[in-house]
Amino acid sequence: METATRSTALLSLNSLSHFAPSSFKRLLGCSIIVLSLATTACSDADAIDANAESATVEETVFAIPVETQTIITGDITSTYDTTAILEAREEAFVVARASGIIEEIFVEEGDYVEKGQVLAQLDKRRYELNLSKAQADLKGIESELEKVNKVYSQKLISDDTYDKLTSQFESAKASVRLAELDLKEATITAPIDGYIAERNAKVGNLTESFQRERMFHIVQQRNLQGIVYLPENELPNVVIGQGATLTIAALSDRSISANVERISPVIDATTGTFKVTLKVPNQDNMLKAGMFTDVSLEYATHANATLLPRRALVTIDNNHSVFVVDNGKVKKVDISTGFENNEMIEVINGLTGSEEVVTAGHQNLKDSAPVEVVNS
Repeated sequence: METATRSTALLSLNSLSHFAPSSFKRLLGCSIIVLSLATTACSDADAIDANAESATVEETVFAIPVETQTIITGDITSTYDTTAILEAREEAFVVARASGIIEEIFVEEGDYVEKGQVLAQLDKRRYELNLSKAQADLKGIESELEKVNKVYSQKLISDDTYDKLTSQFESAKASVRLAELDLKEATITAPIDGYIAERNAKVGNLTESFQRERMFHIVQQRNLQGIVYLPENELPNVVIGQGATLTIAALSDRSISANVERISPVIDATTGTFKVTLKVPNQDNMLKAGMFTDVSLEYATHANATLLPRRALVTIDNNHSVFVVDNGKVKKVDISTGFENNEMIEVINGLTGSEEVVTAGHQNLKDSAPVEVVNS
């Protein structure tokens, strides 16, 4: 730009000198020299200012703001996370063994019942009459048999007659016991302790013996169970009695302790999994059958382990590293990891346990980069 300006000025002066006298030409020549020197001086000054500004930019270094956390020592447990639906360990579907009209119902859904407690009553008049008839038949045969016994010892009747009468007596006794059982089954009782989960019976309905429709559904919830299905490669890591932690979302993420009660020895060839049954105590009856739960199956625990916040871990191509803060700069350190959970990771090699590591802002960090700790 300075060259173009200088050329324009010279051109204008040359145009004027073509029409000027010789004295003016000498003055004009001096002006051209002065103008050239002034232009050169300005150009050099601009170059010096640009170089100074560039040097200032190069010398300015900005510290990257990061959040940090100190490595801690503690216990960490290896877990396998899955889900399960709680089920009642004991439940019963009550059906009528006798036929008849339902006369009374003594329980409702949600009631707690004990084994043997009366749930409903069928019309039992027919069964009472059958029992009376069977008892009368038995009494008649019994009286006749007493008379026969007196003469049988004297060989006044044949053995065949005596045997037939004895058989009739045994048959009459069985008929009485059967009539008593029918009368008893007209009263519907609870087969187990538990809560009435469902009541389908209604007063006035006719119920048939052993019909498909269930009168009552009873569940025992003092002890529940959870069924989980684990991949076959986890089979060596599971043993009976092993602990597990259940997190119940319906109870504000309440944690419940459980343990492994049964392990299926068979692998499902279709899914490649095996069945594990967890025993879940429920002494306070807070848990209900059908609840959804998250399950953390505990494999093993390492005590006094060096624990790294999961947020601090940087993983590239299966290589794990962290940024350690030291005197205002960071140092990238490669580490080996062990057990891990949702928040912490066990460090096996690479850290001593007293370092301060970057937990936020390390996405664009490089080794030896200056940082400014801005923990809240």
